Amino acid sequence: MRATAFPLLFVFTMVSLLPALAVASQPSASTLQALDQKAGELRRVHTVVVAYQGDIVHERHQGGPGPSTPANIKSLSKTVLAAITGAAIEDGIIASTEQPLAELLSQLPSGVDPRVNDITVAHLLALQAGLERTSGSNYGAWVASNHWVNDALTRPFVDEPGGRMLYSTGTSHLLSAALTQASGESTYALAQRLLGEPLDIAIPAWPQDPQGIYFGGNDMQLSPRALVEIGELYRNDGMVDGRRVLPEGWVEASWTPRGQSPWTGDGYGYGWFVTSLAQEPVMYGRGYGGQALYVIPEREMTVVITSDPTPPSPGGQFQQQLNQLVVGLLEGE
Repeated sequence: MRATAFPLLFVFTMVSLLPALAVASQPSASTLQALDQKAGELRRVHTVVVAYQGDIVHERHQGGPGPSTPANIKSLSKTVLAAITGAAIEDGIIASTEQPLAELLSQLPSGVDPRVNDITVAHLLALQAGLERTSGSNYGAWVASNHWVNDALTRPFVDEPGGRMLYSTGTSHLLSAALTQASGESTYALAQRLLGEPLDIAIPAWPQDPQGIYFGGNDMQLSPRALVEIGELYRNDGMVDGRRVLPEGWVEASWTPRGQSPWTGDGYGYGWFVTSLAQEPVMYGRGYGGQALYVIPEREMTVVITSDPTPPSPGGQFQQQLNQLVVGLLEGE
């Protein structure tokens, strides 16, 4: 596996920001009023939910599904899938993030590149499988194929396993297939049992591939309030009411960058982007059209934003506008 400087960079960044960290406090009424005003200017935004110390302190609903209604979270599903994977490791279904993908799948397609045997669960979580991407211009052909897993596995290698981050929903789908094969349960059943039950949230069924594997990394349906609970699970180091749901050390590992987004420059760990906003370390997951889950540990805050998921895309600048909503929360009075 290729060595990377990102974990050290992350530690350095976290330490260097410590003097600037503000004391955690609930956002003021004026700050939340300003948030509503700025969110109202973003017509694509449907809901904004803010939690402080585990309690929802503010909700805004200005279109689409409301705070308690499941919504299509698009690629924010990758963050949820990472949580399911962590819970599966805690449950003993997967040995560790270093377990090879080939050990978990029942079989590999014939003629597959031998380097597929070097792909680990960690590589799938961090989008470092090395295989040609199935996202972007390749997405349509991939989802139109009659075997999504084999199509993803037989794509050419454009980097070595453990190399650069290659944003690919096909890579996440391989993780869903691995979970299904290793457990004998569907990813949907695992999501309900390992996350839904301990967090007391509803996780409806979502689309499946032609072989019945639940879509890994896209099109999950969760309410903004349910997403808050997932964010809080990470903010509380994988614990819920004294019960360990995610393995000890999982959150730290998830929030340690292993690659870097070629579009934003933000680090990427196990399903989470890592950045700083208003000089605060911030971890976030994102999905097409403006779906976002932010965790700001030093402020004891979790923020969820859902937006219209239908094409056309609002573009990369829209994510920066969502980030600015969070900046306003952090810089407010």
